[in-house]
Amino acid sequence: MKRSQRFVLSLATGVMLSLPWLGFPGWFLLFAWIPLLLLEHFFTENKNQFGTVAFWGHAFLTFFIWNSITTWWIFFATPVGMALAIITNSLLMSVVWWLAHIARRNFKASLGYVALAAFWISFEYFHFHWDIEWPWLNLGNGFANNIKLVQWYEYTGILGGTVWVLAVNLVLFSVYNQIRKKTDPRRFFAAVAGLFLLIVIPVVTSQVIFHNYTETVNPKEIVVVQPNIDPYSERYDAEAEQEKLQKFVALASEKTTPSTNFIVAPETLFENPRFWNENELSANIPLQQLRNFAAATPNAGIVFGVSSYKTYPDEKSAPPTARKSRDMIYDMFNSAFYTDASGKTEIYHKSILVVGVEKMPFKKVFGFLGDMIINIGGTSGSLGIQDEPENFTGPGGTKVAPVICYESVFGEYVSRYVRKGAQLIFIITNDGWWRNTPGYKQHLSFARLRAIETRRSIARAANTGISCFINQRGEISQATEWWVPATIKGTLNANSAITFYVKHGDYIARVAIFMSIVLLANLLVVKTTNRKKPTNQI
Repeated sequence: MKRSQRFVLSLATGVMLSLPWLGFPGWFLLFAWIPLLLLEHFFTENKNQFGTVAFWGHAFLTFFIWNSITTWWIFFATPVGMALAIITNSLLMSVVWWLAHIARRNFKASLGYVALAAFWISFEYFHFHWDIEWPWLNLGNGFANNIKLVQWYEYTGILGGTVWVLAVNLVLFSVYNQIRKKTDPRRFFAAVAGLFLLIVIPVVTSQVIFHNYTETVNPKEIVVVQPNIDPYSERYDAEAEQEKLQKFVALASEKTTPSTNFIVAPETLFENPRFWNENELSANIPLQQLRNFAAATPNAGIVFGVSSYKTYPDEKSAPPTARKSRDMIYDMFNSAFYTDASGKTEIYHKSILVVGVEKMPFKKVFGFLGDMIINIGGTSGSLGIQDEPENFTGPGGTKVAPVICYESVFGEYVSRYVRKGAQLIFIITNDGWWRNTPGYKQHLSFARLRAIETRRSIARAANTGISCFINQRGEISQATEWWVPATIKGTLNANSAITFYVKHGDYIARVAIFMSIVLLANLLVVKTTNRKKPTNQI
């Protein structure tokens, strides 16, 4: 195979993997890996001529193309952050395939492909839980705009989609190899039949679930406000904060009725933390004004985003994220607040923070850098978190999950709200940092998968759009336009049933991790044994 042909194959997989994140059908993922599998097969068959690093270079090119095409929009917030995200993720993805390639060189073909699937699924799960979380390109996310294909995510989560993609690609590649080698017709037709069932059964199952799923009637009237404040030009002084409050009240008043149960505003509706000291909320004027507004609709609770802070009496009582300034020890938070006419206030602190914007990764190692991290406006520096998600309880006892921005990409984390009783999900976000790019559209689409996984209706409040309602089948309604002030009102059914995925979480990953450990140990033994074999003497 010529070098130019190898380059084309690397390019082909990178481009095809990108398409679902750009609005094309998720079907592309079911054969997107074939060119890279062809490359890997070539280097395995010619392992005496090429070292493993030769394949790694092609894999890195593939993943660099995929990451660049799909997440270039990070540039608008931070060019340096974009470069680091693309290069780091491309490197990690290519290392996964490099390890699988080494396994293929040392195991039988079938076991080598099992290793590829196990390593990749473990990598995707790893991206949910380490200090540089970035599951944006997990394969299961590629079906976010094809919800009629993946209704079975309520049983598997998005990792089920990853398994489907890998399985179809590997079986399809096996069929191709059998055609190329002209193997026994019976084996060939068995492989084709397997491929057919592997595609048809999930699709038919999803269609049946989609057309037969019925929501339990438990209506709640929700008003969602999209204030459309430009994050690149907004002011943070007291006058500006008051203007934001008045704008929110004016927009909410357009749709609020005595029957309204919740009014939802976006992340960081109030951006200046100096006005939101959690130790002194009794004297907080904006909070009192919101309660006065809620008094006109005593059945409604208000959920909104705030940049806030909390002080501590001494270092012993402060968490590791606390900052020190003169004589004050304090923490900064990206917070969701709840209040209503009764005067009750509940607070949730965002727990999954954006790397390089809201937290310093590996702070124990890089702590000497202090808070020298990327600032994209509003609250910056390493923020405080809380260990567990926490629901808000509205009038009538309805429990809602206040999911803040990036947290909506993490299916297992969102399911923890539901296990604690959340009947509805409110996603509050500010996607204006990415301007009019695929970024905010991708973020919206992932919310549809959370609705399917948990079978919870979602109200999504985005500062600059897209705000909308999402039902328990993942269907979007009343989507607002991008970059315009808007208010929408809808009725969502609260749900208390628990799905299989919510109950068991990412069990697929736990199986894959166990398999990966066994396969890596086996690979180490094989490599060690091969080194110790004596060479033939002439």
